[in-house]
Amino acid sequence: MNPRAAGIPLVVTRLGRTDYAAAHRLQAELVAERARDAIPDQLLITEHDCVVTRGRRSAVDEGVPAGVAVLDVERGGQATWHGPGQVVLYPIRFLPPGERDLKLYLRALEQVVINALATLGLDATRVDGLTGVWIGGLKVCSIGIAVRRWVTWHGLALNVRNDPAGFGGFRPCGLAGAVMTRVVDHAPPPDSDPMLEEALRGAFCGHFGYEPAPF
Repeated sequence: MNPRAAGIPLVVTRLGRTDYAAAHRLQAELVAERARDAIPDQLLITEHDCVVTRGRRSAVDEGVPAGVAVLDVERGGQATWHGPGQVVLYPIRFLPPGERDLKLYLRALEQVVINALATLGLDATRVDGLTGVWIGGLKVCSIGIAVRRWVTWHGLALNVRNDPAGFGGFRPCGLAGAVMTRVVDHAPPPDSDPMLEEALRGAFCGHFGYEPAPF
């Protein structure tokens, strides 16, 4: 838990299905407002139309699926796929002095996912040397962030019930597409929370010490 954030409100917005470019523009606007201290920390929860995004470590000639839009973005990491059945969290958080270790922030986002999946009885883990969350040696969540004026954006994408074929035709996060898995391959999400949005929201607030933030 982050003592600084304890008791501080967090604005949580469930966007539903969004076009990636529109969500990206919204993030950029919120980052600018947060950097001016005009708004509190934010958490955007969404699901995207099919798209491949390439991070700062992506190779120029990296293959991508035919017919899928490709966008170059500011986050770290390599190429990954977003699409229906995958829940995406974008935290817009100001990191004050003393909390500006980005590796530790990545580990914190991994812990949020691990805690959320534990509510399903799943033993999710990290893999040494790699970013993300894994179940039984398969990757279930990809994470990539950017920071502007010490405000974070981009975030994490959890595969819940997406079509695995979305990861075919290229090497997501520099890995073989077959290494990607989904939550539904290991445990059924509850009918009341089929995309685990509530579980992730609760785990995020709990880990970082925010006041419970309703949708």
